[in-house]
Amino acid sequence: MVASSRSYADFTPEATFDIKKVDLHRLEEGPPLTATLTREEGLKYYRTMQTIRRMELKADQLYKQKIIRGFCHLYDGQEACAVGIEGGITLSDHLITAYRAHGYTLTRGGTVREIMAELTGRRGGIAKGKGGSMHMYTKNFYGGNGIVGAQVPLGAGVALACKYLGNDQLCVSLYGDGAANQGQIFETYNMSSLWKLPIIFICENNQYGMGTSVERSSASTEYYKRGDYIPGLRVDGMDVLCVREATKFAADHCRSGKGPILMELQTYRYHGHSMSDPGVSYRTREEIQEVRSKSDPISMLKDRMLSNNMASIDELKEIDIAVRKEIEDAAQFATTDPEPPLDDLCSHIFANDQPFEVRGATPWTKLTSTS
Repeated sequence: MVASSRSYADFTPEATFDIKKVDLHRLEEGPPLTATLTREEGLKYYRTMQTIRRMELKADQLYKQKIIRGFCHLYDGQEACAVGIEGGITLSDHLITAYRAHGYTLTRGGTVREIMAELTGRRGGIAKGKGGSMHMYTKNFYGGNGIVGAQVPLGAGVALACKYLGNDQLCVSLYGDGAANQGQIFETYNMSSLWKLPIIFICENNQYGMGTSVERSSASTEYYKRGDYIPGLRVDGMDVLCVREATKFAADHCRSGKGPILMELQTYRYHGHSMSDPGVSYRTREEIQEVRSKSDPISMLKDRMLSNNMASIDELKEIDIAVRKEIEDAAQFATTDPEPPLDDLCSHIFANDQPFEVRGATPWTKLTSTS
């Protein structure tokens, strides 16, 4: 806990805020136009979003130093999506996403230390150093998936399991605007609607699929209507409270047995598509700066809390300092922890110790599974 020089009694314990109206498709009523935030929730959301932001900036630094290699897709700018969604469901619910997955790995229960070590391919990584940026997993979190759009039907499979088991759980299946035209997504809509699966489809529309704007790639950019016969919501994805309330609404819809629902979160990424993309060849620096200055999710929450006496500037600065230290400690671990040995190559493939042969540099080297 972060202690402030002021007494907790000096702060407002709870406040209600007006939030942006959600656009609706095939729904008579939508989420509320106000959201109640407790001081405890506000501090938690602030710290989590700052942690994601600082973690991604450190990943950028380590990548440029060639300590992190390969694919790396950063999430800074979109923090309100991951934190807001988690605020609207429970950890017993399920979530699957594409390859921009660092933020969700954290909100689903992973630690900064495990995430950073995975990025550098070390034994202490959340996938034991074998997954890297795109393939991280925790309990009820199914990755991190590298094939564009392929995680959506997998999410429907998880939702089918929830319905089959009758456990009142649901699955959140995320994809980006760049994947929204994939045929397998429409097939999944159809199957999920036929079977009334408890699944929330979420399109994180960050305005660009790689380097192509949504206007150039999609004949219709109203992604929340893409489900046709599936109800939809278009939500301000830069406002953590707006995302949270919409997710609660969607979760209630699924749990009541009404089947799938679709959400479009209008958000924005500050980095390029991946670390190989500078992100300024198809958009201007001025555009990025304008979003930062007017719609930044962390600044929005911070301003709300300060203007309603829910926290002090000093208290939030203390959180910032603690977050920076956590990130630096994690980065230190991620650069000193050993890489997984060759003996681990075949681990976690079989459930038992069944040996098998792999043809490599030494023909038919015998390797054993230590799962």
